[in-house]
Amino acid sequence: MAMPAGYVPGQIDEDGPTTNVNDYRRTCIDFIQDISNDYKAWVDYYKLPPQEDAKRRYMIAQTVSRTCRWITRVPQTIKDVDIVMNDGIQKMAEATAGKPFNIGVFINEMSGYTAAQPGDIPIRIRAAGRQGRQTKMGYHFQKDRFRIESSRPCSIVSEIPDTEYDALDIALVMDGSSLQPDDVVSFTATVCETESGMETERRGLTTIIHIRKAV
Repeated sequence: MAMPAGYVPGQIDEDGPTTNVNDYRRTCIDFIQDISNDYKAWVDYYKLPPQEDAKRRYMIAQTVSRTCRWITRVPQTIKDVDIVMNDGIQKMAEATAGKPFNIGVFINEMSGYTAAQPGDIPIRIRAAGRQGRQTKMGYHFQKDRFRIESSRPCSIVSEIPDTEYDALDIALVMDGSSLQPDDVVSFTATVCETESGMETERRGLTTIIHIRKAV
C-alpha cells in the first residue's frame, strides 16, 4: 500500500520532506480516508456474518472519523501528525481483524483516545477469555511487549506478569516524565487468549494519549 506523499519511514521530524504542518495534516487525512478502503476490502474478503461485518465496518469508519479530527486539532509538529496517523492505521487493522475476546485499555477511565499529564501515566489493561479460557499479556513483536511511538522518549516501567488470568486486570505505569504539553503517545498492548496453557488467539489494542498541562 502506498504511503502519503512526502512520507519517509524513519524520517518523521521537521527535517523530513515537508515542513508545512498544515499541508501535511491535509495529506495524512487524505491518506487515512484512502487506506480505509483497503481495510474494508479485507472485510469483504472475510465473508463474515452480517452482524460482524457491519460491526467491523463501523469501527473502521469511526477510526477514520476520530483520527482525522485528531490530526486536525491535536498534533503541532510533523512528527506528531505521523504518530496520530500511524495510530489510526493500527486501529483500522485491529478493527478489520475483529475482537474475538473482551479486551480494554484505560487511561483516566478513557479508552482509545485519551489524555494525561506529564509524569507517571497510569494504565489499566483488562481482558477476559471466551468459554472459560484465560488471558495473559503478550508481546507485540519478539521481545517487545508494547508498540510505543511518542513525541519524546517514554516507556512502560512496570513489571509485566506472565500469569494467565481468568479475568485479567493489570495496572501499569508509563514513565512520561520527558513528555510536554501537546505531545502525543500511541501505544499498543497485546493480550493472548489461552486454553490449557496454549495460545488460541492474540489481539493488540492501540491507545493514543494527548499530553496536557498539569492542573
